[in-house]
Amino acid sequence: MSVTLENIAVDCTDAQTLATFWAAVFSTEVDADGNQFFATVNRAAAGPTMMFLQVPEPRNGKNRLHLDLVASDWAAEVDRLVGLGAKRLDEHNEYGTHWITLTDPEGNVFDVAEQHG
Repeated sequence: MSVTLENIAVDCTDAQTLATFWAAVFSTEVDADGNQFFATVNRAAAGPTMMFLQVPEPRNGKNRLHLDLVASDWAAEVDRLVGLGAKRLDEHNEYGTHWITLTDPEGNVFDVAEQHG
């Protein structure tokens, strides 16, 4: 028996709005059946689907699981993500890696690292 990663589930206030942000991050579209309660991104593609689910309670504190992204044109990509609605939190240069911590429009933390080589 083997296990594969099917979905990355994100609890949120408005599934359609947050899915639209993340679809733009990955330069794709929200899957056709998305709405404010449930929306997905990348369902038909290889790899995990991002699934957004409306929940009644707000997020409290730092999320314990976050996405780590990498970009070859790091500065331009960070600027693009901020233009989409991300907010800058902090910048790091540790462990041989340069990255910035951002939040999505609902405050979920994610990182974008500078790709080397």
